Amino acid sequence: MRKTLLATCLLGALAMSGVASAQTAAPAPAPTDDAPVGKAAGTFMIRGRLIGVIPEDNSSSTSIGGHVNTTAQPAPEVDLSYFFTDNIAAELIAASTRHSISATGTAAGYVDVGSAWVLPPTLTLQYHFMPHERFSPYVGAGLNVSFFYGTSPAGPTVKSFSMDNNVGAALQLGFDYNFTGHWFANFDVKQIFLNTTAHINTVLGPVTAKTSLDPLVIGAGIGYRF
Repeated sequence: MRKTLLATCLLGALAMSGVASAQTAAPAPAPTDDAPVGKAAGTFMIRGRLIGVIPEDNSSSTSIGGHVNTTAQPAPEVDLSYFFTDNIAAELIAASTRHSISATGTAAGYVDVGSAWVLPPTLTLQYHFMPHERFSPYVGAGLNVSFFYGTSPAGPTVKSFSMDNNVGAALQLGFDYNFTGHWFANFDVKQIFLNTTAHINTVLGPVTAKTSLDPLVIGAGIGYRF
């Protein structure tokens, strides 16, 4: 009985050993094309977003009293990121939007100033949490440079106007979701701190308007990691 039991145990051990050896020798399954790749040092990511630019017009004033109002505007945005490490990346953001500008409560009442285009390239340094997971949030901070161009006076009260270019800080919060292969879904929020001065030539004389535009930029889109 003991010999039979010993022989049975020995055969079982040899069988288990053979299975383990076979599993060890078997090659690992090759990754499929749709397997998520995550984020990695030395790689680039390009994203396309649809954004909404919402100026807050904080602390605005004009030389004839009142408050400056700037309209919100949707626009496409393109950004390029480079990953120095799996967690740390730099992102350059580019978009251009056209905004209508007016003033209310002035000595002349409501004043339709006109419209202007703004090109606000923004560079941020980001920290990406959980870079190898499908869901990877990030935070960032950096600088924005805003160039105003293509001003169009409303007339007949406003004959011409210009706006000062300026530099401001930017804060960023967002996440990427690696839904397949090299493709990512993205949601992103940026708060830009920006002051500007408008120099307005009216039929009644020159008017100066100052405002803290401080736009909130909310966007969503798709990214591809190279």
